[in-house]
Amino acid sequence: MTRSIPRFVPRSFGLLLAASAIALLAVSAIPATAQGPYHVATQWKIGGDSGWDYMAVNPSGKLLYITHGNHVVAIDAKSGKVEADITGLKGTHGVVFDTSGKFGYISDGGANEVVVFNRKTNAIVARVPAGTNPDGLVFEPVTQTVWAFNGRSNSATVISDATHQVVATVPLPGKPEFPVADGKGSVYDNIESLSEIVHIDARSHQVLAAWPIKPCEGPSGLAIDKAHSRLFAVCDGVMAVVDANTGRVVATPKIGDGPDAARFDAKHQLAFSSNGEGTLTVVHEDSPDSYSVVQTLPTKRGARTMALDEATGTLYTVTADFGPPPAPTAEHPHPWRSIVPGSFVVLVIK
Repeated sequence: MTRSIPRFVPRSFGLLLAASAIALLAVSAIPATAQGPYHVATQWKIGGDSGWDYMAVNPSGKLLYITHGNHVVAIDAKSGKVEADITGLKGTHGVVFDTSGKFGYISDGGANEVVVFNRKTNAIVARVPAGTNPDGLVFEPVTQTVWAFNGRSNSATVISDATHQVVATVPLPGKPEFPVADGKGSVYDNIESLSEIVHIDARSHQVLAAWPIKPCEGPSGLAIDKAHSRLFAVCDGVMAVVDANTGRVVATPKIGDGPDAARFDAKHQLAFSSNGEGTLTVVHEDSPDSYSVVQTLPTKRGARTMALDEATGTLYTVTADFGPPPAPTAEHPHPWRSIVPGSFVVLVIK
């Protein structure tokens, strides 16, 4: 996604509930829409000065993997203790896991590679050349392949889980963002530059359709309700709920600004958007075509990526404290804000 050190225009943003006294004051100032079942239960200070992108919970090992600049940190999903650090990378984005329990995959955009690691030892076992700046990743279980979506070459690299070799390169109509798989042989991906979702057949490697999803402009995060064939794409201020069979936009619930990730909790029929303004939007699926915002939870400015532990329902998001932006230059007229050293934290939401 390449949004690890986000740039913001001035907007109001929620307060982090960091201590009980502050939490009481914050709750009293939050609109009624924020009063809901989720809360920031705790935060884990991980430290480090580099940016970040996606994260994911290893379903077999209960470790939370966070892509963090030129390395990937694996922490205990219950205690927050750092258990491993995968180093020797250049610019990480995504992390996914295969269904065998053996391997994990990291998109190393800075190296134009997908890095394969052993999930028991967290040791790197292979480096697979991809397109330019591989970003979003998804594991497709029917074909047992990993799909890396290349943000600067408008393509997807398809890698065999068995051989760690590239089996196909799929051209795409524009700049790809986050992908999902339906578990039945279809892969979907946001095309950020065109405000579309593409539907890809994982067996033939063919793009079957490209669906416009307006009013959702520049979609980033994407989630899926596999049981009801619904996709959840997030853009500034709006979530587009899309029929995964037809491409029809069935609902557009309002969310916060600056989202970068979306997740879906099938057990509770809830879709989530983590928003860089400092909120988490919780959307309930009342029916496959009807959705309601049930909570807007204050988190912390910059907390725009997210992971969901499907077994427990716990959500994780990360951010840091930001200093003033450097002076604009001709090359970077809108520079990112600097990260306050050592301020990187994980927010645990339950």
